Amino acid sequence: MGWIVPKNYTEKIGSEKFKEQPIGLGPYRFVNYQPGVELVLEANTDYWRKVPHVKRLVLKGVPEATTRLAMLKKQEADVAYALFGTLGEEVRRDPNLKLEPVIPPTTQWIVFTHQQYDPKSPWYDKRVRLAANHAINRQAVNESETLGYSIPTGGIIPRKFDGALPLEPYAYDPKKAKQLLTEAGFANGFDAGDCTVDIAFTGLGEALVNDLTAVGIRTTMRPVERAPDQAAHREKTHKTLALQGSGAFGSAATRLDAFVTSKGAQSWMKDPEIDAWYAQQAKERDRQRREALLHQIQQKLYDEVRFIPIWELGALHASGPRVAVSGVGLIPLFAFSGPFEDVQLKS
Repeated sequence: MGWIVPKNYTEKIGSEKFKEQPIGLGPYRFVNYQPGVELVLEANTDYWRKVPHVKRLVLKGVPEATTRLAMLKKQEADVAYALFGTLGEEVRRDPNLKLEPVIPPTTQWIVFTHQQYDPKSPWYDKRVRLAANHAINRQAVNESETLGYSIPTGGIIPRKFDGALPLEPYAYDPKKAKQLLTEAGFANGFDAGDCTVDIAFTGLGEALVNDLTAVGIRTTMRPVERAPDQAAHREKTHKTLALQGSGAFGSAATRLDAFVTSKGAQSWMKDPEIDAWYAQQAKERDRQRREALLHQIQQKLYDEVRFIPIWELGALHASGPRVAVSGVGLIPLFAFSGPFEDVQLKS
């Protein structure tokens, strides 16, 4: 049985650090690995939970989504991940394929980078940041890119995370967006430079820059590979707008730590009050008071319009005609197939 996955998935599993660890203790044993190409596993018949249904798994790293879909159609693979936009539509139309959407703990948003703290930048003005939020037609983007399976949101934290404050997105209102820009002194709009986007989400990026440009915030999408994009967030080298996101497990506290506190690994925020609240909640033993502090942080981010939150991503995966159980969605919030021992082929 074969999977086709984003290339970096197999590269991570096949790293030197992974090879140094004991293997063969889970439902599958390590057989072979070709860096960036494929990872081969075979069933561990002594696994404590159950003997896996499928005896051999091959995970292939295929960076191009169109190639992943072609392999699925030709039955060169049985499960394919991340088929967004028109590819998802194509899966849905094919009677031999099954679309399998899942909601992982992935949220995506646009950051204003360092510009929001620069008095010379248009993004310093809250009205401009609010205009950008009103410019985005999240539901239209949702329908076109993820077939309506994503959840538009007003925050950067998945609603199912402990400590999350559910926040509705600012309404799509281009008229209000233009009005806010006029009030801020940009009646004719302004040039916002590039909007850097992970190359895997160029469809999303195009939709976002089109919506911003439509109200007068003129920006151009600049697609980049994931590794240098994340490095630019860590090293604070992005100069203009940038798409950011996270699919890491955790809680509201861990997501805020990484992306909101001033010492966060990928945070663009500079807010001493938020830092103080975060430090306070970290020492708070009363659950309700701790949650109240986390909510307070999230509400301030929303009120001050520190991000352009887009959605909780609905990932579009698909399985082929041989598959009885793909494993997609069996583990809540998990983005891929799992547990592997529960995956089944049709008899």
